[in-house]
Amino acid sequence: MADTLTIGLAQLAARVGDLRSNAERIIAARAAMPGADLILTPELSLVGYPPEDLVMKPALIAAAEAELRRLAAATADGGPALLVGVPLREGERVLNGVALLADGAIQGTTAKRELPNYGPFDEKRTFSPGTPRILTHQGVRIGVPICEDMWFAPVCTELAAQGAELLLAPHGSPFEIGKDARRTALARARAAETGLPLAFVNRTGGQDELVFDGSSFAVDPVGQVRLRLPDFEEAHVLTHWSRTPDGWRIAQGACAAQDEDPLDIYHAMLMALRDYVTANGFPGVVLGLSGGIDSALSAAVAVDALGPDKVWCVMLPSRFTSEDSLEDAAACARMLGCRLDTIPIEPAMEAFGAMLAPSFAGRAPDVTEENLQSRVRAVTLMALSNKFGPMLLTTGNKSELSTGYSTIYGDAAGGYSVLKDLYKTTVFKLSRFRNLGRTRLGLGPDGPVMPDRVIDKPPTAELRADQKDEDSLPPYSVLDRILIGLVEDDLSAADLIAAGEDAATVARVERLLYLAEYKRRQAPPGVKIGRRSFGRDRRYPITNFFRTA
Repeated sequence: MADTLTIGLAQLAARVGDLRSNAERIIAARAAMPGADLILTPELSLVGYPPEDLVMKPALIAAAEAELRRLAAATADGGPALLVGVPLREGERVLNGVALLADGAIQGTTAKRELPNYGPFDEKRTFSPGTPRILTHQGVRIGVPICEDMWFAPVCTELAAQGAELLLAPHGSPFEIGKDARRTALARARAAETGLPLAFVNRTGGQDELVFDGSSFAVDPVGQVRLRLPDFEEAHVLTHWSRTPDGWRIAQGACAAQDEDPLDIYHAMLMALRDYVTANGFPGVVLGLSGGIDSALSAAVAVDALGPDKVWCVMLPSRFTSEDSLEDAAACARMLGCRLDTIPIEPAMEAFGAMLAPSFAGRAPDVTEENLQSRVRAVTLMALSNKFGPMLLTTGNKSELSTGYSTIYGDAAGGYSVLKDLYKTTVFKLSRFRNLGRTRLGLGPDGPVMPDRVIDKPPTAELRADQKDEDSLPPYSVLDRILIGLVEDDLSAADLIAAGEDAATVARVERLLYLAEYKRRQAPPGVKIGRRSFGRDRRYPITNFFRTA
């Protein structure tokens, strides 16, 4: 029975369904920590998380079993044992499990019981609840609460009652504003309840609309954080554990600084876009650069994620585009160091005007012609995407998406949106933040990336003369406050009015929010940042007659 253990914590990225690549990542991490007795990898590290309906395919389960046996065979060299996250077949059921691999064989398995079924999670659709079991390595009894099993007390308490001497918790916990503190508080609670030290290992990297920030850590039985890995980076560390008269203890290690607001948001956007574009084989992105703040910030994130040479900006002016917008778009591209082309849309607008004139006879110009400009721009950008291969990056924000202040098949069209879960007031904050300088993960230039005028001027879609966003919407400071109440906090109109909001404004915003649901269903994917992202977290019926105002 060992009195000391060296446990490697492997904070890894994983590509969903890319079993061989994920296995090689685990093997590489093992090779980088030859002094470890045991290495803990994240939840479902072999198949990637979340696998969604892929785990319903028998062929995936069979492939995972074969790859797990190959990983087990790799441990025959007497080096570190592995704790690997893998789906486990149990008759007709599939479990979210962890396998202990050592001495060339699968030494034991355990499975997740608490299956999350809220927000971005729907594991009850794809997995059956399992039975958490003790895994023993070098005579040490180890409890392995898998992700949600750590978030509630019973599983950890039961593992302790079964004789667990320490807890190793593999996670696939997506980024969300403020989540680091919640994870740490929960780990401390489980350690205090069981009297056992606990290591939390999370994956990193982007997966569709989710991004995983890592930030793995370990706490001692009194809840003190003994070490922490960095945010938004693959990393590994050797941790040193020893048996004492009072139980197992973990030695103090280095605690990497956590990204704070708004750096954590910016890095989440950067990593999500980088991984989405590269994993899906796009050579880069193309986007419309209007001279406004949304497209300027989208371009800045794209350049930081991919590098200036992989970002193609296009200015698509109409008769309503101001000289200021032309100058500001050119300045943004110059400051970012990326390509900018200008393609006027007036020829297309004239052609559509002539084509539709017989059908529109007797009707005055209205929002139809405004939206047509946006759709012409989308068609143009998609033509460039089709011809040359870059993904069309959409530039709309959550305030617009909430209220329908966007054109379906126009500026709402595209392949991905980094601003999808950012309210307009956060767009302003992040733009000011990025103008202070490049972050540690960025590939773009240091220093400002957009003129101050882009941040300071009143937002406008420039689809008609002298247009301002506030012609159609409340001021963003008011709008976002109401939207946060309605969307993030699920408050009623009465709640918001009681808090001091104007009754007519609340009623108008709530109406716009519900009416725009059909647009949101057709919106591109985008990175989840807050508690209630559209699509992943908030799923409302399109045909909906309920109102609280």
